[in-house]
Amino acid sequence: MSIVQPLLALQEIDTRIRALQQEARDIPVRKDQEKTRLRGALAAVADAQTSAKAAQARVDEAELEIKDRREKINKLRQQQLTLRTNKEFAALNSEVAGIEAQIETFEGRQVTALDGIVPAKSRLEEFDKKLQEEKKIVEGYTKELDARLAVVQAELKQAEAERAEAAKAVPANILLAYTRLADRRWPPVVALEGNACGGCHLTQPPSVSHNVRRNTGLVVCGMCGRILHLPQ
Repeated sequence: MSIVQPLLALQEIDTRIRALQQEARDIPVRKDQEKTRLRGALAAVADAQTSAKAAQARVDEAELEIKDRREKINKLRQQQLTLRTNKEFAALNSEVAGIEAQIETFEGRQVTALDGIVPAKSRLEEFDKKLQEEKKIVEGYTKELDARLAVVQAELKQAEAERAEAAKAVPANILLAYTRLADRRWPPVVALEGNACGGCHLTQPPSVSHNVRRNTGLVVCGMCGRILHLPQ
């Protein structure tokens, strides 16, 4: 058996562990990305709500102005009962006519505002419907991601147990060298491809290639320091 065979078995497990750890880190990011999809839909609904409220506010404002001026007219009509001269009566009628003209103006504004309410509410309903649809999609995908995370965590736990067992087959000094190298370069154990390092692709001196083939001890690349082995 190759002297690096236990390391290759360990590296295979570590490769799986690294992939699982990366996926576990990616899942929360993907969940945040899905939630970000809702921001546009939420903003559209908020804008539509603002537009609908503004349209209703214009209707209400016009209604209040009309009501206020009609009350003024009623008060003026009451005053007519106390007038004694035609001049005073004519002046009051002129004032009433002016207020009635103002009422017509506000009634026109009210009609225009009312015309804007229906499309504003329709737009709000449309965007709200889209928001609810987006929420369902995001909630469904988020649940899938949560379920996948649970699976990943279980697989990671199992892989870590397998690694602990596989590490027992590696001498302590070799394991230490492998671990230090793995922190700097991945993968730390690579095949000798022809006479070149499978990691950095540097052509090795004949002595290095010879020692790899002898399989009597660890042989490392002179450039990147990776552990070399004969391809399977």
